[in-house]
Amino acid sequence: MLTIENAEPWAEKGNDSMVEKNEKKISASFEENITYMNQVLPVKESFDIIRREIEIGGRASVFYYIDGFIKDEAMLKLMDSFLSVSEDDMPDDAEGFSRKNIPYVEVDIMEDFDQVLRNVLSGAAVLFIDGYGECISIDCRTYPARSVDEPDKDKSLRGSRDGFVETIVFNTALIRRRIRDPHLVMEMTEAGQASRTDIAICYMQDRVDRELLDNLKKRIESLNVGDLRMNQQSLAEALFKRKWFNPFPKFKFTERPDTAAACVLEGKVVILVDNSPSAMILPTSILDMIEEANDYYFPTVTAVYLKVTRALITFATVFFTPLYLLFMQNLQWLPDVFSFVAVRDTVNIPLIFQFLLLEISIDGLRLAAMNTPTMLSTPLSVIAGIVMGEFSVQSGWFNSEVMLYMAFVAVANYTQPNFELGYALKFMRLMLLVLTAWLNLYGFILGCIFVLCFLIFNKTLSGRNYMNIKLN
Repeated sequence: MLTIENAEPWAEKGNDSMVEKNEKKISASFEENITYMNQVLPVKESFDIIRREIEIGGRASVFYYIDGFIKDEAMLKLMDSFLSVSEDDMPDDAEGFSRKNIPYVEVDIMEDFDQVLRNVLSGAAVLFIDGYGECISIDCRTYPARSVDEPDKDKSLRGSRDGFVETIVFNTALIRRRIRDPHLVMEMTEAGQASRTDIAICYMQDRVDRELLDNLKKRIESLNVGDLRMNQQSLAEALFKRKWFNPFPKFKFTERPDTAAACVLEGKVVILVDNSPSAMILPTSILDMIEEANDYYFPTVTAVYLKVTRALITFATVFFTPLYLLFMQNLQWLPDVFSFVAVRDTVNIPLIFQFLLLEISIDGLRLAAMNTPTMLSTPLSVIAGIVMGEFSVQSGWFNSEVMLYMAFVAVANYTQPNFELGYALKFMRLMLLVLTAWLNLYGFILGCIFVLCFLIFNKTLSGRNYMNIKLN
């Protein structure tokens, strides 16, 4: 049996505090178990870690739990039930005690301190009773959570108005509510040696790609990270080391439970991470990225029109301004029917620099809008629109045609719901603009080849690219 001195569960590696798996077994000695728990948990230093002593059936007993995670009503009923237990009602082991004297549904018997500490720190209450060589875990926790309102980013004109929240159990329930099939499996695991973040892998047993599922499970099990600081994004980066120069996202994210449920029914794998209000969907392609819920809540003709329109506008956001720049550099190529698009005013700043300045300015306005208090967002948006519009043209910094086309690109970028894909398309547009200004037609052709290569060689976790081609 390990002694208390040589069974430290936490150890520092370098500069990062890492939690190592604690293999110490629970002792038959009540005093040794309590001494160990008091040594490991900062009970005296942390006001929210509660140590509650109670006598059950004439035996000394101790509760450990986190204040704020426990349902007070449930704990009061349990305490009242325990105080009425007599010495004759005390079974010989913890298993018998849980069956006979604990009037609660979620009860577990644990034999090592790794399970005990994980349960306490995740919000469950654990109970040590003198004479038992096991610990009893009572899962009467409740997490602070907001309501399941519709997400602001991924709205639907029809359909459900609920959305994922930061509590993983609520999110799994939202999917389970839509799929009442025994083949739906939700496996729970964890990652991060310090954070021990809960991760749920959701899939249909009879429809999932087994090769992808096994690969995903192996990657999660072999993760050696100290913590998932940014929850889902940290997991995505740890699962698949992306090439920094390829900005296209490797995963599709959604905050809509109906979208996640539909993907599960299609045979895809959905990953839910605790503290993250979105689901990660695998595998994915460029067509999956630009889909949204409205495509499926309308009749076929309307849905096809929406998909085609979104695809064309997405295509235009990348190539519209580079093509315009190319024709402005080669006015002799411009057909007579489109001669009205040529810049008529004096060009004080080269067009390429106007486009680049506006690209940066639009991002600046977007960031300002995100950090502006709600009550001030409307008047500041009006002021910014006036300054960036008429006054900037009159001052000579920008030409009206450039302002018009950049306004179209900025608005059109919001037609697809994926934020990461929007910036990936923006980077492709910037690359095309720079190459076109530098090498003229050859630069534009070279940029198109680069865009195609970024799409083809963007390998995802499934081993396929955006075009659904298997890559070695």
